[in-house]
Amino acid sequence: MKKRFLWVCASLAAWTGMNISSFNFVKAAEQEITQAQPPLEKQNLTIKTKTGKQQFFSIEIAKTPKEQEIGEMFRTEIPDDGGMLFIWPYPQSSSMWMKNTVVPLDIVFIDTNNHIQYIAENTVPYSLAPINSLGTVKATLELKGGITEKLGIMVGDTVESLALQIPNGKQIIKNESKK
Repeated sequence: MKKRFLWVCASLAAWTGMNISSFNFVKAAEQEITQAQPPLEKQNLTIKTKTGKQQFFSIEIAKTPKEQEIGEMFRTEIPDDGGMLFIWPYPQSSSMWMKNTVVPLDIVFIDTNNHIQYIAENTVPYSLAPINSLGTVKATLELKGGITEKLGIMVGDTVESLALQIPNGKQIIKNESKK
C-alpha cells in the first residue's frame, strides 16, 4: 500500500511540476509508524465457496489512507475469523507489501463482481517484495496466513459484505428529524 502511496505522490509531483524532494514528508510519515493501529470498525464478511460452503469473518475496514498505510503492521496475531479489508476508490491494480507485518497473511484480491481474482498465500513477514493483484480489483482482503487453504477458499469464490456495496466502505447515515 505504501508503495502505491509513494507512486501517487511522485505522479502528483510530476504532474504539478514539483520536485520529488518536496515529498520528503512521505519518508518522515513512514518512519513514524512504530506500532499497530487500534482496532478499526468491523463489518461481517462471508466467502461462499464453489462447493457451497460459507466462511464467516468479522473484518476491520481500513478506510482512510493512514489506516490503509498501517494495515496489519506490528500485529502479532490475526484471528482465524478476522482480517482487514481495503476498498479502493475505483477499480485498479493493487500492490501490497509486508513491511513491518510480523505474521504471514493470505492476501485476497477481489474483482469488481465480488469474486476472488487471486490469492497470495502465506506471504512472507517483513518482505518489501510487491504482491500484485494480477489485474483490476475493487478491494483487497488480508486474512490470517494459511486460512484460505484450511477453509478451502479459492479463486472464483464469492465475497459478500455490506462494506463492498458502499463506496470506499463508508456507511451512509441518514439523519432523521425529530417529530
